[in-house]
Amino acid sequence: MTSTKTLSLPPPTTYFHLVMDRWSEPFWRAAGEHRLEIPRCCKCGRFRMPPSAYCATCQSQEVEWVQVAGTGTVYTYTIITNPPFAEAAAHVPYIPAVIELDDAPGARLISAIVGAPPGDVAIGSRVKVIWQDLPDGVVLPRFELATTA
Repeated sequence: MTSTKTLSLPPPTTYFHLVMDRWSEPFWRAAGEHRLEIPRCCKCGRFRMPPSAYCATCQSQEVEWVQVAGTGTVYTYTIITNPPFAEAAAHVPYIPAVIELDDAPGARLISAIVGAPPGDVAIGSRVKVIWQDLPDGVVLPRFELATTA
């Protein structure tokens, strides 16, 4: 049995302050309802993550918000074992990661993998979204390793 001390934890939110703009607000509103929505360009169909004012492919500003399942693959990650500041000491190990989303080709979401033994995480690991509800009402998408049946 794995000790909880050896599982990855959510990173500290001590210095996290959400600032929404018109391009990111739909993402954060959906997250508040535990839904993952990704913007897609109405002109060329390219997904934009992070949300941005202009499509990197065609420069259009028109977007539609598409709800996705929240499953994906670890594109890259690192394991933080030495806290970068004192308030982070209770949050190690934590695993910041870039996740490629299955049903939003080209979209990569920066988040964290939680509840996993760090040695079980690898590039290509399958993950699924879970939600971290903060005391101030902000909800953050996090990921856990997907179990295969």
